[in-house]
Amino acid sequence: MKKFSAGNVGVVQGSRMLFSDFVNGGVMWTGEGDRECRHIVSFKEPFANAPSVQVSVGLWDTDQGRNLRADICAEHVTADGFHIVFRTWGDTRIARVRADWIAIGPVRDEDMWTID
Repeated sequence: MKKFSAGNVGVVQGSRMLFSDFVNGGVMWTGEGDRECRHIVSFKEPFANAPSVQVSVGLWDTDQGRNLRADICAEHVTADGFHIVFRTWGDTRIARVRADWIAIGPVRDEDMWTID
């Protein structure tokens, strides 16, 4: 469990279109087997340390004649940002995916000093 001091919690959210592979015949639409798409999200203002990040699928467009297999997560979470990672496998065909995310964590305030 992460615990944050009252009054010093920041919340940032966003959306990112990860791919539209049906448009250009990309690997998520035409490929088979293990496939991965990765995007780096950088926070405009860093947290005091790594926040908790939740990633979800905000939009997906898939082939109705195939099994739907998908995994979406946040990896390499730091105070400055994280990676959105989307994976699929087998014969799944995915035309496009948008990821929605939210980060919640401690933020610095003007009373927090750093002494070197």
